[in-house]
Amino acid sequence: MSRKTSRNTRYAALNAGDNLETRRLIDAGNRLAEEVARIFPREPDIADRHYWLETMINHVPDYIYAKDLEGRFLIANDVTVADNSLESLRDLVGKTDFDLHPYEFAQAVADTERRVIETGEPIFGIEERAIVTKGRDRWLMTSKVPLRSKSGKIVGTVGISRDISDRKEAERLLEGQARLLEMIAKGEPLGEFFDELILLIEALLPGIRGSILLLSDDGGHLLHGAAPNLDEGYCAAIHGAEIGPVAGSCGTAAWRGEQVVVSDVFADPLWQDYAHLLRPSGLRSCWSTPILSRERKVLGTFALYSRDVGAPSERQQELIAMAAHLAGIAIERKRAEDRIGFMAHHDSLTGLPNRVLFEDQVTVMLHAIRGRDQWAVLAFLDLDNFKLINDSLGHAAGDELLKAVAQRMLAAVRKSDFVVRVGGDEFIILLNGLPKERDVVLSRLEDIRAEIAMPVQLQGRSLQVSCSMGVACFPDQGRTVSELLANADTAMYRAKEIGRNNLQVFTEEMAARAHEKLQWQEELREAIAREEFLLHFQPQMSLESGRIFAAEALLRWKHPVRGIISPATFIPLAEETGLIVPIGDWVLRAACRQLKAWQEAGLPPLIVSANVSARQFREGNWAERVAAILEETGLEARYLELELTESLIMQDVSGAIATMHELEAIGVHLAIDDFGTGYSSLSALKRFPVRRLKIDRSFVADIPSDGDDIAITSAIISLAQKLGLRVIAEGVETQAQVEFLQKAGCDEIQGYFFSRPLPAHEFESLLRQAGCDADGI
Repeated sequence: MSRKTSRNTRYAALNAGDNLETRRLIDAGNRLAEEVARIFPREPDIADRHYWLETMINHVPDYIYAKDLEGRFLIANDVTVADNSLESLRDLVGKTDFDLHPYEFAQAVADTERRVIETGEPIFGIEERAIVTKGRDRWLMTSKVPLRSKSGKIVGTVGISRDISDRKEAERLLEGQARLLEMIAKGEPLGEFFDELILLIEALLPGIRGSILLLSDDGGHLLHGAAPNLDEGYCAAIHGAEIGPVAGSCGTAAWRGEQVVVSDVFADPLWQDYAHLLRPSGLRSCWSTPILSRERKVLGTFALYSRDVGAPSERQQELIAMAAHLAGIAIERKRAEDRIGFMAHHDSLTGLPNRVLFEDQVTVMLHAIRGRDQWAVLAFLDLDNFKLINDSLGHAAGDELLKAVAQRMLAAVRKSDFVVRVGGDEFIILLNGLPKERDVVLSRLEDIRAEIAMPVQLQGRSLQVSCSMGVACFPDQGRTVSELLANADTAMYRAKEIGRNNLQVFTEEMAARAHEKLQWQEELREAIAREEFLLHFQPQMSLESGRIFAAEALLRWKHPVRGIISPATFIPLAEETGLIVPIGDWVLRAACRQLKAWQEAGLPPLIVSANVSARQFREGNWAERVAAILEETGLEARYLELELTESLIMQDVSGAIATMHELEAIGVHLAIDDFGTGYSSLSALKRFPVRRLKIDRSFVADIPSDGDDIAITSAIISLAQKLGLRVIAEGVETQAQVEFLQKAGCDEIQGYFFSRPLPAHEFESLLRQAGCDADGI
C-alpha cells in the first residue's frame, strides 16, 4: 500500500474517532483542573497523581488547555506553550489570546468560548484555520466544554485542538482530481486544464510555482503550455527552446525521458544558458518530470520551481507524479481527437485513389484481362512500425512519410497499374497484365518493397520503413475482387505473423486456415440453432452490506466435441460475422428467464447484468427487441442491467445516446463497462443515462502497489459520486484491493475475491446460503 493510501486510511480512522477521543481528552483535562485545585503539599499521593496527569497531557500532540471566565490561560500542555512561542507554562498563565495573536483571530476564539460559558453547552468538532501556521496552511478540529467547580458553577472553559491539516489537504487533492477529470469530460481547452492543474498543485505547495511545456511536433523543442504564476517574460524566452543533454531542467528531462532535479539553478551546469533568465524571479531550484504517453513517449514536461535551494520531498514527489500522469491523459485525449479529424481527410493527403474508386475500376481491369495468358497481381501491403515513427516524430513527420511512400509506389509501377491507399498505413497495388511467371511477379514486387524501404529524409533525420506484403494473383488465387482482396489480406497477415518486412503469396495452407475459420463460423451458426450455449453467473457484492445484490451473466459454448469453449475463442469471430446479434439475443433471453425462475422459486430479488456487443447495439430496433424479451420472459425491466463499453458508445455518440434513452424509457438500467480505458468517452459521460460505472480491471490489478492507479481510481470514484453514479470495480482478487476500494468510496465489487463465475445451480446454492441485498435494485 502506498504512503498516500495509508495516510488516507489514517484520516478516515481519525475522523471516525474524533468525537470519542476528543471527549475523553477533555474529560481528562477537566479532571486535571480539579486535581490542580485540590493539591495540598502534605499529601504526596495527590502530588504524584498531579505529576502523572501533567506528564500524560504533555505527551499528547494536540493542544490541551483550560481558561478562566475572562479567557486567561490557567493551564496548558507543553505543545500549546511551545506553539505560542513561549518557553514555559509560567509565561502563558494569565495571558489571553489577545496578548498572543492578532485581534481578529483572538476575537473569534473569544466568541466561541463566551458561547460555551453562557449556554453551558459544549461545542464539538469545529473545523477552523490554525492561527499558528508553522510555515504551511494548517487546519484544526477544536472542541470546547465548560470548566465547572465542585459545586457545578462554570468557572471557565477547557479546550482541545487537533491538527487535521493532512486530512484537509487529502480532501482538497481528491476534489481537485475530480474537478480535473470533469474538465476532461467537458472537453475544456487544454490550456485551461493545465492552468487548473498547476493552480491545484500550487495551492497544496505554498511558495511553489508550476509550469507545463509541450513537445513540438518535430520532437525537438519545448513549447509553452501553461505557467499561470511564472513571469511572462521568462515563459516567452524559453518558448521553443531546443531539448538536449544540457538544456535546463525541462529540456534535459524531455531529452532523457526521466526526471531531472536541479537543486540550485545558479550552480548547476545544466542551467548555464538559462540561469540568467530566472534570476529576476528569485527562484532557485527547478524539478522537471517528463509527461509520458501510455507508450512511454515524451509528450512534454511538468516542472515545479522553488525559491529555496533543495530537492523535492516525498510528498512533493507524489504530487508531481500525479500531475504529470493527469497531464498525459489530457494531452493524449486531445491528440486522439485531432487524429480522428485528420484521418477523415486522409485520402486527400497522398493523392491516391480511395477504396471506392478502386472497386469501381478493378472489375473493368479484371474483365479486360480475362482470356489472356496473363496475371493481374493484387498486393495488399502494410507499413511496418509506422505508428512508432508517427508517435515519436509527430503527425507532420508521419504525413510526410506517407506522401513519400505513395510517390515511390507510383513511380515503381506502370500507368496501367493501380495504387490505392486503403486507410492508415495500408495500401493496395494492382499490377495488370504480368506474364504468368512466379519469378517475374516476385521480382517486380520486391523491387517495389525495396523502393519503399529506401531511406527517407524527415526533419533532418534519415529514416527507413519496411512493409509486410500479401499477394494474390487473378485468376489462379481469386476470380473476383472480393476473393483477391480477402486472399491477399490473409497472406499479408501471414507476413506479419512471421516477423514483418517480408512478402507472402497466398497458398493452399493459408486457404486451409481460412477454411478452418469458415468451419468455426458454420459450427457457430449450428450452435445458435441448437442452443449449445450456457450461462455462468458471477456475483456482484455490495461493499456496504457485504451481500450479493446482482450477477453478471457470462457466456460459455458447450461444444459437442470440443467441450466448454471460452468466449474469448469465438466472440471475435461472432463479432466479425454478425452472429453476435442472435447470440446476444440468446444471452439476454436466457439471463432474464433464469432470473425470473429464481424469483418464482422464492429467492430474494437481485439484478442480472448482461454485456452488449457493438453489433447488437447498432441494430435499429434493438430497444424494441429488449422490451420484447422482457415481456416474453415476464421479468420486470428494473431487474435488468445492460453493460456497454466505452468504445461501443464512442463509435456513434449521438446514436448511442438515443438508443440509451429508449432503453431507459423501458426501465432497463445501464452501466459503462471497462470504464477508464477509453478517455475519449469522458466528454460525453454526463449525457449518458447510466447509473453505474464499472472500473476496468487494469486499474484494479496493481492496487495498492501502483500509486498512479490509486490516484486515478480514487478520482474516478470521486467523479462518479459527483455525477450521482454508483461504482463497481471488476477483477477484485485480494483483501488489500477490497480495503482500498472500500475506503476510497467504491460501492460494489466483482471478482475472484468473492467468487468465480458459477453455473446456474451453483450460483443458486450460493445465493441461498449467502442471501442477497435487495437494496441494490
